This record gives sequence, structure tokens and C-alpha cells, in this order.
Amino acid sequence: MQFFNYNGKLYKEDECVISVNSRGLRFGDGLYETMKSKDAKLFFPEDHFNRLVNGMEVLGFKIPAHFSADKLEQQVYNLLKKNNHQKIARIRFTVLRGDGGLYDDINNIPNYLIQSWSLADDIGQLNSNGLVLGIYKEVKKSCDILSKLKHNNFLPYVMAAGFAKQEKWNDAIVLNTSDRICDTTITNIFIVKDEIVYTPSLAQGCIAGIMRKHILQQLTVNNIEVIENEMSIPDLMDADEVFLSNSIYNIRWVQNIGEKKYGNSFTQKIYSILAPTIL
Repeated sequence: MQFFNYNGKLYKEDECVISVNSRGLRFGDGLYETMKSKDAKLFFPEDHFNRLVNGMEVLGFKIPAHFSADKLEQQVYNLLKKNNHQKIARIRFTVLRGDGGLYDDINNIPNYLIQSWSLADDIGQLNSNGLVLGIYKEVKKSCDILSKLKHNNFLPYVMAAGFAKQEKWNDAIVLNTSDRICDTTITNIFIVKDEIVYTPSLAQGCIAGIMRKHILQQLTVNNIEVIENEMSIPDLMDADEVFLSNSIYNIRWVQNIGEKKYGNSFTQKIYSILAPTIL
């Protein structure tokens, strides 16, 4: 039996704690973080909690004094111990608004939910077989103050993931409303052209990924040129290599997008630079 944490208290996984009147359930009124731990220690905890608090401020939550990184991190560790997830684990930290309708006076104190799952020991190592991707064009992502947040209104990504599964892709590339590359359903995206790394800027509507941030820092430190800018579909198809990043898988290389095939030699070099800091 696995457990989860709801507002600081542990419950069995089959117990119900969310009201049918929850604004989180009704409207997706909230946001979340996905984190990884190894040996019961979180990777980049400060970055994750800073992003969470920033998102809460954007959404107008009232942040109570007990909602501090140290206290919440301790609750994560307590849950990992309770679930025996002390080797490698994925943690989802969800923040939800309380009960109410769209125009009701509501309590802006956050409710929070912490869950954990065990991961394979080799998670985060560079994939030996390249991924197969496609471009999803039916639903586009807007570029606004919510775009970079991991908020609970996730329908563009849900639709793209469903389409990817239907097409037997490993993931789907999501476009913004200007038909430029945004990100994928679960990752940020990078391309390599002539040993220069490119990635969509946050202004293009992509999630402000923690691993994305770390990769940009490490590339700069190691004198690898990186450019954040607009990225078009022709840019993608003209690239030498494509790789993806998130906090769970670190980086993974892409072998095919449609008929286009990509290599991975420079991605391997990047991975070797990153490995000591992410494994």
C-alpha cells in the first residue's frame, strides 16, 4: 500500500480527500512540480520550490508562513521513507485552490498534495535508441504569463500526448499560436546545428524547465554556444541533432521526426558534461 501527503497529513492511496467542489477539479485551478530524488535527496530542490512559489504568486495564492521550502522538503522526505522510495523516485507536488465556483469568494490558502513513485535505477542515462517524434498541429499553445508555468490546465499537452500514442511516437512536439516550436508534451526541446545549440526562448510559450535551466548554465560554463530564440519547423528539419530535457530523464536524443533522421555525437558530448551534475 502506497501513501500520499495531503496538507501535511499522510493518507493511504485509496483514500479520498478532494471535494467534488474543488476549484482544482472544476477549473484546473492550481499548478504542480515534478521532481526526482536519489538516495532520498532531491535534485535542484531550490529551483523547484522557487518555480512553484513564483507560479503561486502569478495565480494569486496567499502563501502562508508554513509554506517554506525547508518544511515542504522535509515532508517530501517523510513520504519517500513511508513509501520505501529511497533509491530513485519521481515526486509530484500539486497545489490546488479550495472549494468554490468561478466567481465565489474563495480562500486563497493553498491545498497541497505530494505523491511519489519509484523509478528504474538507470533512469536519466542517455538513451541508446533514439526517440521517434512527430509534430502535433491541432491545438496550439498560447504565449502569455501562464505559458512557462506547470499549471493544471494541461489540455494542449494531453491532446498532443494522445495523438503521439495513436501515431506510435515516443513524444509529440507542441507548437505555439504562431506555428513556431514550443516544447513537447513532457520536455523542453533543443537542436544542434554546426555545434551550436538552439532552444526556444521562454517568450515562445515553453515551460521554464528546471533541467532546461541547468543545461543552459552548463553549456555556457563549458564554452558551448547556445542561443534562445524563435524556432521554426524548417529550423527543426535542418538541424544536425535534436535532444529533449526534463527533470526525470535528464536528456534524451531524437533519431527521427517524420522522415528526417538525426545523429547524436554532439549530444553525447553534452551528456558527458552534464552527467557528473545530474546522476
